[in-house]
Amino acid sequence: MKEIQGISLPHLTNEIVKNARKTRLDAFAVALEGWRRGLKLKWYTRDSEHFQDMIIFGVNPPGRLFSLSSEKKTHYFFRTRGDKVTNEAVEIGSEKDDTKEILLQKGVPVPLGKGFGEDASDEEIISYSKELDFPLVLKPTNASLGNGVVTNIRDDQEFLKAVNYVRHDLGYGEVVVEQHVQGEEYRIYVVEDKVIAAYNRVPANIIGDGVHTIEELIGLKNEERKKNARLNSCLIEMDIEILEFIQEAGYSLESVPKKGEKIFLRQKTNVSSGGDPIDVTDTMPEEYKKVAIDAIKAVPGLHHAGVDIIVNKNRKQNVPAVVIELNPTAQIGGALFPLKGKARDIPKAIIDYYFPETKDKVDTTKSKVYFDLINVLEPLENRAALEVEVSPAPMGKLYAKKYIVYGDVQRQAYHRWLKKQALDRNLHGNIKSTVFDEIEIIVAGTDKQKIEEFKKLISNNKRNSKVTKIKEENHDEPVTVGFEITEQYNTSSARSIQYALRKMEKDLKNMTKQKNRIEKDNWHIVNSTSWKVTEPVRKVGALVKNRQ
Repeated sequence: MKEIQGISLPHLTNEIVKNARKTRLDAFAVALEGWRRGLKLKWYTRDSEHFQDMIIFGVNPPGRLFSLSSEKKTHYFFRTRGDKVTNEAVEIGSEKDDTKEILLQKGVPVPLGKGFGEDASDEEIISYSKELDFPLVLKPTNASLGNGVVTNIRDDQEFLKAVNYVRHDLGYGEVVVEQHVQGEEYRIYVVEDKVIAAYNRVPANIIGDGVHTIEELIGLKNEERKKNARLNSCLIEMDIEILEFIQEAGYSLESVPKKGEKIFLRQKTNVSSGGDPIDVTDTMPEEYKKVAIDAIKAVPGLHHAGVDIIVNKNRKQNVPAVVIELNPTAQIGGALFPLKGKARDIPKAIIDYYFPETKDKVDTTKSKVYFDLINVLEPLENRAALEVEVSPAPMGKLYAKKYIVYGDVQRQAYHRWLKKQALDRNLHGNIKSTVFDEIEIIVAGTDKQKIEEFKKLISNNKRNSKVTKIKEENHDEPVTVGFEITEQYNTSSARSIQYALRKMEKDLKNMTKQKNRIEKDNWHIVNSTSWKVTEPVRKVGALVKNRQ
């Protein structure tokens, strides 16, 4: 059971984003695009004065607040949202009932429904539900990631259960009641009047192979999701919702679905709860895209955002699609790393919008240089700083080499010396100990001559190394800015294991020799004349010690 993997962006691979998970991925992708264009990049904590006027939700720890600057201007960002999006637009997008009201006023289709404040009684909400046709949806007005959303409510009993769950169990007092629109759900990302990406959000599911149980298929699906830079943090977690959902469909975890049979595990479509992002940007009808563009235009100050729509298959409201949510701070991982289809470069579109003067000046799709987000954010995480500036990106064609160096090359002083030589020449890369008599050096820069100079220096530190051989290779993988030293051995290497075993055997032989030598020395002592002569004295000393 293997899903067809999506086609990722060549300049935003799994390796590059490995340290940017969940909402950090969104911020990192946008920041990286601007930084690669030569813009100055700074990261901040929430306490920084630069963000006091922005509406920011749930920013802890750092990694979501940053700024990009050219010589003439600076823009501030929270994840994917830049400072051109007004606070008023953010407030509207965060309150689903306000969103619904404004979209209705502007003629943008939305599901029939109404919002209720915390002071509304359960009886008021239940009474209003009877004015709408089932199925219904009940959801919090200001929750995110699908939290507390109950869909496809089919009767009064289920609605009462949903009210108790959302308002009392979860504590969301403000809610929206609306008709459940039958159809597929899509996330569309719009910048001004252009759709940049669109993907179908398919609820968590598995496809039978006639061999494995549902529980085993979930495990196999999760193995596939682990290979995806966005989905590896959104695995399908077994919970009561899944158990109840498959039981209602007539299955159990031990059921073995037929080959090709698709079984849904949840109703909600959020990627964070196990949903599949399937790219449809090129195939989505223009009438659906227009609904999303109209929704962005309807909210003053909302220049770019994610729009969630449901294609209205039954056409009860005589509209092609309805808008169910606006996301001023939308997650874009599903578009960057779809399970199927092509990745869409939303970061490029955002930076084009904020810094149009940089558009097409640098072809970032060919860039393989990036910065390590973990290292950059460390001073902010440790509260040692309120802001951190990232070293500038090397601009121009990047040349990169890998040198495998053999000999007595394991001393840290030698590695630190090599690092200094690289940094003095504005070179980037790393040193990694691969086996006990070998190191691997990656070095990259825009000046080919500097790399040649560095190669000649590898053998020049006679005091702390003895190089016997250097093997040179071209390096085509991504390179981090700066220069790192990794003092860890690659224990997965067969050669490393063999070397380690040989070293252990040698150590064992030395220990055995030492043991035999000690035993021999002890024998000579015990059988010596002085030992025999002093035996009475030792016995008296032992008796005195015992009495004490």
